[in-house]
Amino acid sequence: MAIFGSIIKSLIDLKENFTSEGEANKNQEDVLRGLLKKAKDTSFGKHYNFDEILESDDIQKEFANRVPYFDYNKIDSEWWHKYHEGEEDVTWPGKPPYFALSSGTTGKSSKRIPVTEEMVESIRNAGIKQVSALSNFELPPDFFEKEIMMLGSSTDLQKEGDHKEGEISGISASNIPFWFKGYYKPGEEISKIDEWDDRVQRIAEKAKDWDIGALSGIPSWMELMLKEVIKYHKVDNIHEIWPNLQVYTSGGVAFEPYEKSFEALWGKPVQVIDTYLASEGFLALQNRPGTHSMKLILDNGIYFEFVPFKPEYINQDGSITNDAPVISLADVNEEEDYVLLISTVSGAWRYLIGDTIKFTDKEKNEIKITGRTKFFLNVVGSQLSVNKMNDAVQELENQYDIRIPEFVVAAKRADDGEYYHYWYLGTEDNPNATDEELAEALDNALKDANKNYKVARGKALKGVKLTTIDPNMFHEWNAHNKKKGGQVKMEKVMNEEKLLEWQKFLKDQDAL
Repeated sequence: MAIFGSIIKSLIDLKENFTSEGEANKNQEDVLRGLLKKAKDTSFGKHYNFDEILESDDIQKEFANRVPYFDYNKIDSEWWHKYHEGEEDVTWPGKPPYFALSSGTTGKSSKRIPVTEEMVESIRNAGIKQVSALSNFELPPDFFEKEIMMLGSSTDLQKEGDHKEGEISGISASNIPFWFKGYYKPGEEISKIDEWDDRVQRIAEKAKDWDIGALSGIPSWMELMLKEVIKYHKVDNIHEIWPNLQVYTSGGVAFEPYEKSFEALWGKPVQVIDTYLASEGFLALQNRPGTHSMKLILDNGIYFEFVPFKPEYINQDGSITNDAPVISLADVNEEEDYVLLISTVSGAWRYLIGDTIKFTDKEKNEIKITGRTKFFLNVVGSQLSVNKMNDAVQELENQYDIRIPEFVVAAKRADDGEYYHYWYLGTEDNPNATDEELAEALDNALKDANKNYKVARGKALKGVKLTTIDPNMFHEWNAHNKKKGGQVKMEKVMNEEKLLEWQKFLKDQDAL
């Protein structure tokens, strides 16, 4: 019997049973009050009179009235850039020891997002909550003795003056607790390899030496790594290498579009658990089986606000208008899309993280990621969000029994002067249908799912042009743009300029 695993499982069960959920709205008000108190003497806190906000009878309302929205470009140009000029106490006391590099999915240059010691602790606490939540899943005691493969970015952080820089997964992995290091794979040596392909090659070479029970990482890159391990060892599925693999904690994007592709890699069922770790913090986690929804972490140094995701509130660059209304946690509705705003222990304030979410269960404070504000296709009034695109692509998968782990779409005026949606679907399967037939099926699925799209198709949007390609082209595109591996998410929507670059890239790769 796995005695050590039984002890760990018992401790986790005990912790989960004695951990009080607390009252969500009170937790959030307490978090905001703590943030304001901590930062009231910073340059930001003085500029926006945090002292006066703290004296208000309704600090949440007063905070929303006094402090504007910030996206990365705005807060960096007005505040965060001062850290790099030697200033301290800018938006948070002291100077951050780390900056998380995030090129996002559309930006050409890396963003540098401050990561304080308090944020490192917040992420660690969220990780402990995730481990505690495993008591809700039916896992045998010996699972808790297996190793965990955390596929993130390089832990070889770059020293820049008085701080270190790297992707958030690399920063987090470089700060794992000492007691966890025995479980952590691929281990410190391999994790420091900067080149993604070289790191995956070493993982494949060492894979049989490890007894992996759980995987953690973004789906697109995890899928690629698993394929390389399977290919290297000439086996049919990953369970021939890691027979005790039982859990995969996905993160960063919705897992559903990748479900069919992963099922082809498993040899037996794997429990998929969704998490929400962004460069700005660990925001939510799935704490029960039978759902892909995640519970917001409301007592861990992050204060949440929500802006209705409607075209009139979204600017062309994905930012939100100054007059966009904000809704508190108490007033959200289920099954409505919201733009997520966060204020954090890293000195982000009313910060537009770029993701859209919806509440699937308000009572449990459970959400799903539905897309990105920049991945909102509304050039001709089609009002297509990523979740609508995902749903239509999944319908296509089911209709033709194929796997489509990646796709991208753009609206472009063709030579005939009419606007079309240009879709590129990544699939290795033969759908027994032409691209024209797939386009018609996709078009019909979108019409059924979105009345605005249906109206646009009868007016300004002429039709759908679809091309199926090798899904590896999406990975190579990211490599071409120096954004391969780690926290990088695949872009789903392109503007016309980016579409032309993409089409040229595909032609150069002989992919068309």
